[in-house]
Amino acid sequence: MPLLRIDVVKGRSEAELRTMLQAIHDAMVEAFQVPVRDRYQVLTEHEPSRLILEDTGLGFERSDKRVLIHMTTRPRSRAMKQLFYSLVVDYLGERSGIAPEDIMISCIENDDADWSFGHGRAQFLTAEL
Repeated sequence: MPLLRIDVVKGRSEAELRTMLQAIHDAMVEAFQVPVRDRYQVLTEHEPSRLILEDTGLGFERSDKRVLIHMTTRPRSRAMKQLFYSLVVDYLGERSGIAPEDIMISCIENDDADWSFGHGRAQFLTAEL
């Protein structure tokens, strides 16, 4: 758990998508010290004109390899988030050839009452997790 929603421009192969998703997952496991099977990812592919990620005045251009990662998570420290951002950029660059300027990450935090992993129970509150 975190829940990761990943948006990309259409056109990558299945192998490229698998590699990208694994790289993001590996960064999350390392940065947040969560179990390997703590994996919740949703990938959505878009036409290029439907995934608009401008530079907010930072002076760079994004390519059709752009990736938006939106993470919903329990509270994490600033250091953990910064490590996650850095590892995602490193791993996606190394494994998928995605440039740092093509990666945007946004985090939303919630708390233990906001999660049910099944069976209609809030497992963080019931001490199942």
